Amino acid sequence: MHTTVNPLPMLPAARPGVMGPVVMGIVNVTDDSFSGDSLNGDAARAVARARAMAAAGAGIIDLGAESTRPGAAPVSPQQEIDRLLPVLDGLKDLGIPVSVDTRNAATMRACSAAGAALLNDISALEGAGSLQAAAESGLPVVLMHMQGEPGSMQQAPHYEDVVAEVEAYLAARVAACAAAGIVRERIILDPGIGFGKTADHNLALLRALPRLHGLGCPLLVGVSRKSLIGAVLRDAGRDDPGPAGRLPGSLALAVWAAQQGAAILRVHDVAETVQALTLWRAVAAAESGVQKS
Repeated sequence: MHTTVNPLPMLPAARPGVMGPVVMGIVNVTDDSFSGDSLNGDAARAVARARAMAAAGAGIIDLGAESTRPGAAPVSPQQEIDRLLPVLDGLKDLGIPVSVDTRNAATMRACSAAGAALLNDISALEGAGSLQAAAESGLPVVLMHMQGEPGSMQQAPHYEDVVAEVEAYLAARVAACAAAGIVRERIILDPGIGFGKTADHNLALLRALPRLHGLGCPLLVGVSRKSLIGAVLRDAGRDDPGPAGRLPGSLALAVWAAQQGAAILRVHDVAETVQALTLWRAVAAAESGVQKS
């Protein structure tokens, strides 16, 4: 079992003393999430959901106000800000870090000022002004790999060597961050499961997580409810139950990622993931021969 790197070196401890990955609960303040859990900009419901996730064992909450599912249309920074700020205000006393999932520099600045503790960017700070906004915020950042844009990324993903290309891209983005004044200790990396990748590409990346540790940053893995699960089921001759029915597959992949040393697991189903990880930790920590007849 791989040793998990501290995922939040510049944040308050998320579930201190807990072995293995921190669970990041997804709260979609969107109107178009692939997973069927959109809150349509309802700040009160978003705050309630985040508090329930924290109570269930989440160590981080990730707020998103733009759907980035395959085929999704972009949302303006002002729309994001209008959706996110009331939720951040309602979570000031939550007690665990709150992350904001955005690729817009204006949103990063507004949410940093409003108390966000982490910036999670699917475009790895490649957007106009994003590197500068993130650097000036002083916050930790998540850099994700994505081939293409959400609107078209799943039309024809192609790689000569998906692991090598994702690894090289993330290394280049770490270097770009360093040049902009974002130190490595503030960087978390995400291979971008499901973002411009086929099922085979995704499986190869999940198997290669130990290799990606060589980049020297903690890894975030998001596989919850994703189409990868449905694709594997179909290949095995089974029906895909759709996003809401993919919990068993999500838990299997979460435990796999934990075993490979993922530092953060980004999930929709917090209580179930925490239970699965609790049992995984118990088995991993059990001493040989502790149970005797």
